[in-house]
Order: sequence, then structure tokens, then C-alpha cells
Amino acid sequence: MQEQVAIIVGSGPSGLATAACLSRKSIPYIILEREECIASTWKKYSYDRLHLHLTKQFCELPHMSFPASYPTFVPKKMFIQYLDDYVSHFKISPMFQRTVESAEFNEVSKRWIVKARNASSGEVEIYSGKFLVVATGETTNPYTPEVEGLNTFPGEVLHSTQYKSGKQFKNKNVLVVGSGNSGVEISLDLANHDAKASIIFRSPVHFLSREMVNLGLTMLKYFPVSMVDFLMVMLSKLVYGDLTKYGIGRPAEGPFYMKAKYGKYPLVDVGKCKKIKSGEIQVLLAEILKVQGKDVLFKNDKLLPFDTIIFCTGFKRSTNLWLKGDEYLLNEDGLPKPTYPNHWKGKNGLYCVGPSRSGLYGASVDAQNIANDIKSIT
Repeated sequence: MQEQVAIIVGSGPSGLATAACLSRKSIPYIILEREECIASTWKKYSYDRLHLHLTKQFCELPHMSFPASYPTFVPKKMFIQYLDDYVSHFKISPMFQRTVESAEFNEVSKRWIVKARNASSGEVEIYSGKFLVVATGETTNPYTPEVEGLNTFPGEVLHSTQYKSGKQFKNKNVLVVGSGNSGVEISLDLANHDAKASIIFRSPVHFLSREMVNLGLTMLKYFPVSMVDFLMVMLSKLVYGDLTKYGIGRPAEGPFYMKAKYGKYPLVDVGKCKKIKSGEIQVLLAEILKVQGKDVLFKNDKLLPFDTIIFCTGFKRSTNLWLKGDEYLLNEDGLPKPTYPNHWKGKNGLYCVGPSRSGLYGASVDAQNIANDIKSIT
């Protein structure tokens, strides 16, 4: 059994931020990571055109700013370089290919006992720590819903984590299932590469520009959510007009209220609205009933043929499968039970960083709170 003060599970931005903050306070730790690299979602499972939608000052990890030469909205490759530089700067050395199978608090020793399988050796390794930090983030295991007849579809079926670029889909009919930011941005990328993109919109959404989002985030420091949301909706109406003629409704609740309450992000427009209005991205309003070979039958009885189906249907968190005995901090979906701003701290030295639906900025704040709390105890 290997003993350590703190055990961090996950080496995405949340885990790296926590490691850096612990290191700054001279608190020993180890990081267990199931992949063979840091930030695997960014390095292995994201599309090429991905950019940070918030300005860089909202996306920095603790104690290290982005280089001054970086653009306002940081692209994927530059963000990955920043993370690699962050790891080097703070001398972070995750233990890769360790999949945590169980973590349980021992009432006798007052320590967390973590069992992780080493993918290289196949052996189960046991670690002991006074503190356990769950840093597995919001994007753990890709989720694809069950669809009747999907196994009869002769074309390519992908999850958004497998999509890289629209180059290979030129002149193909592509159905995108899921109208979050990933789904709409992948539709835009497909349209930019001359694919015939169709996307299912199941519910009303807020369209905001990057500038609106960042204005809203700045205003939230000084004004109530209701006032900020009122302004955001007014600006959205002025810029984008009435989108109901294209099949897209606007929710009754405001964009920042919905983000805080449901974790539902507004759609950040980087050219998507223009493509929808021009018809280059076709909006479909009905869910899939079943797949019949190359044809997809929708619940409004429309039958349309497609060459490819891309599921942008999010992720399922796996924390509930391996974290044992926690009745306080995380629910079955891996989200915090305590409300903001006390969402990061559990009992018996258990913490979580990153799943508060506050993005990189929220993860950075969580990491600093956790390090400060551990330092005050040790």
C-alpha cells in the first residue's frame, strides 16, 4: 500500500489545478489518471476547431496566466500547450493508466483507501490518503442513447468525442443529434466543409455571442442574475431576431439563471445562426422514433435518409460506480449535493473540483479552496 497525504483522481484541468495549489502549499499528493496523458478530453476527444468560448482571463488555471501572445479566445492547440507548460512549471507527474475501481473511507485508520487497476500490468494497486479529491470533471464517459434500429444503419455512427473535422463529410447527409454547444458547433463545421448538416433541436435555447457571454459574466460581479439575464435576452433579440421561424424557440427563463440552476449553457454563436438562417444547417424539431436502414423516422412521421449520424448527447459520470460510502457530497450523477459556494467540500477529507457547472474558472476557485482547507487541517 502506497501512502500519501492527498489523492487526486483525474488529471484534466481540474486535477492539474488542484495539484498546483497543493504543491504551492507544500502538501504531498499523487494523481491517478486512467488515460495515458493529461487532459485526455482535450488531447484525444475533442474536435479540431474547438476554442474556449470565454475570454482567456476566465479560463486561466491558478498561479499561471496565459502568455500575453495568446488570443482573446484560446484555440484548442494553444490551450493544450498551456496545460503542458502548466504541468512542467509545477512539476506535476500523474500516475497514468490507473483506473480507480473503488475508494472508501476507513473509519479505523481515518484514511481513504483507493484501489486502482494498472492497465499496463493488470494488477490492482492500493493507495492510502488522508484526503481524496474527485477531479474527474463533467465529461467522463461518452453517452449514446439507445435508438431502435440503429444497428441496421449502414453508415458511420459517431459520438462527438470521435469527431475531428468536417473534411471527410463533404456532400454527405449528416444528422447531428443534440443541440448543445458541441452539437451546434459540429453542425457549423460540417456546413463549412460542404456537408448537408441537419440538427435536432428538442427544446428552446438562448443564442448569445461570445461578447454577450463575457459581458454577462462581468456584470454578474455587480448586478443580480435577473437584471443581467434581462439585458442578455434583449441583446439576443436585437442581434438574432425572431428564431421561431427557423424552429428555434427562446426559453422563458434567462440564460445565466438556467446555467446556474440546470447546468444548461446558452449556445455561443460563432457563425451558427447565419448558417441556420441560410438553410445550410437544417433544423429538425422532432426526436428520432427509429432507424430503418439508411432512413431515419422521426416522431412527426418525417422519413429522411442520412449517410452519417453523430451523437452529441453528452456524458455520464462514473463517480457513483467507485466512490463508496459518500452520502453527503455527490449524487448519483456525480454532481455536488451541497449548493454553491459550499459544493466542493464533503466529509472525512473528501473534496470535489470541477463538477459545479462553472467551467474552468469555477474549477480554479474550487482547487484553491481545497488546498487552503487541507492546509488549515494539516
